Amino acid sequence: FGEPLQLDLGGNGVRAMIYLWSPAVERAAKLAPDDAAATWSEAERRTTLEAEATAPPDAALEPAPAWVSNAARYTAEKKALIATLYEAHPLSLWWCAALSEGSRPGETKAQAAARLQLAHGRLAFSTDSYVVQPLEFPGGDIGSLAVTGTANDLAMAGARPLHLSVALILEEGLELALLRRLLASMAAAARQCGMAVVTGDTKVVERGKGDGLFISTSGIGLVETPLPIDPLAIQPGDQLLVSGDLGRHGVAILAARHGLELQPPLASDCAPLWPLVEALLARGLVPHCLRDLTRGGLASALHELAVASGLELLLEEACIPVDAAVAGTCALLGFEPLHLANEGRCVLVVAPDDVAGCLAVLAPFGGAWIGEVGPKAALKAAGTARVLLRTPFGSERLLLPLSGELLPRIC
Repeated sequence: FGEPLQLDLGGNGVRAMIYLWSPAVERAAKLAPDDAAATWSEAERRTTLEAEATAPPDAALEPAPAWVSNAARYTAEKKALIATLYEAHPLSLWWCAALSEGSRPGETKAQAAARLQLAHGRLAFSTDSYVVQPLEFPGGDIGSLAVTGTANDLAMAGARPLHLSVALILEEGLELALLRRLLASMAAAARQCGMAVVTGDTKVVERGKGDGLFISTSGIGLVETPLPIDPLAIQPGDQLLVSGDLGRHGVAILAARHGLELQPPLASDCAPLWPLVEALLARGLVPHCLRDLTRGGLASALHELAVASGLELLLEEACIPVDAAVAGTCALLGFEPLHLANEGRCVLVVAPDDVAGCLAVLAPFGGAWIGEVGPKAALKAAGTARVLLRTPFGSERLLLPLSGELLPRIC
C-alpha cells in the first residue's frame, strides 16, 4: 500500500520492513504520514516482540500493546496505523523478531536491498529455490533446507557463508502454526550455518495455486581459499572422496510423502557442509574441487565433473558408503542409490598427497575414499569423458547420470 512501515527491532541497529495488505490496513495507511517511522525502544521490544517470538505456535495473540497508544512521540495517525497493522497481522511482528535473531550489528534491513559491511576479499554469490513436499519431513523441513542448501552451495566454492536473503511465497490457507515452526527452523539453521538473514520478501497466492509454501534464497559468502575450487582444477591421478553415506535425503522424502514406515526410521542428511570445509582449510588441505550431491545424487555430480574436466573418473563400488536401510529400500523399489538426492553430503577431489589428511578430517562425518581420476591415456582410449564403476566382481560398467526425475520435488 505504498511505502512500507519501518520498524527498528532493537539496540543492534537492525531494521526490517513489513509489507502487508488488507482492507483495514489500506484504510489506515491513508492516514499515515509518508515520512514517519515507528521506533521501538529496548523495553518496548522486550515486552512485545520477544514475548511473541518465544510463544508456542498456538498461543493466543493479544491486541496491540499499550505502548502503541501511550507513546507520546507518535502522531495520532501513526498510532492508528501501528495498531491496525498489529491487529490485522500480528504474526508479521513475530516474523521480523524470529529472523533477526542472528543478525550482526551494522547490517541494515530498512531498504529494499541490504547494505553489508564485508571484509576485503573475494565474494561468492548463490541463489536457489525450494519446493519440497512434504513441507516437514524426518530430519528437516523446507525452512532448514532452504538455509542449509544455499549455505552449502557457498561452501562448495570455498566460501564462508555470511549473508542470506529469503523470499516466501505463501498459499492462502497455510496454517500459521506451521509457518511459525518453519520460520523458527530457518532461524535455527541460519544460526547453525553462521549466516545472517539480511533481507527478504513475502507474497501470498490464492488457495490451490501455491502448494503451501515456496522459498527462494540467495546467499553471499567470503571466499577463503587462495586458489579457485573448480572442476577445471581436477588433475589426472586425483583421488575421489565422499563426506558420508549416500541417499538418506531421497529415501526420507520418499517415505514421508508416501507414508512408508521404514524400520529403522531414516532421517534426511540435511546438514551444513561449511564446518567440514573449514576443518580442511584449517589444516592447509585445499581440495581441487567440491560438489554437493543434491538432485541426481553422486552419479550426476560425478558426470558433471567428468564433462567439465574432460577426464575419466573410476569408482570402486564396494567403497561407496550406503546405509543398509537406503540399500534395502532401493533394492525393493528398483532405485539406484547413487542417483538418490542428498542435502548434507559432498564429493571431494583431492591431490594424492592430501588423501590421508582429508580422510582424518572426514572420519567424524563418516567420509570415505571411493575412487580416482584416470590418466589422460584412459581418456584418449575411451574417446570421451565418462564415469566408470568397478563392481565387487571386478567388472566395470558405465555410471550414467540420472535421466528424468526419479523423485520430483526433493528440495
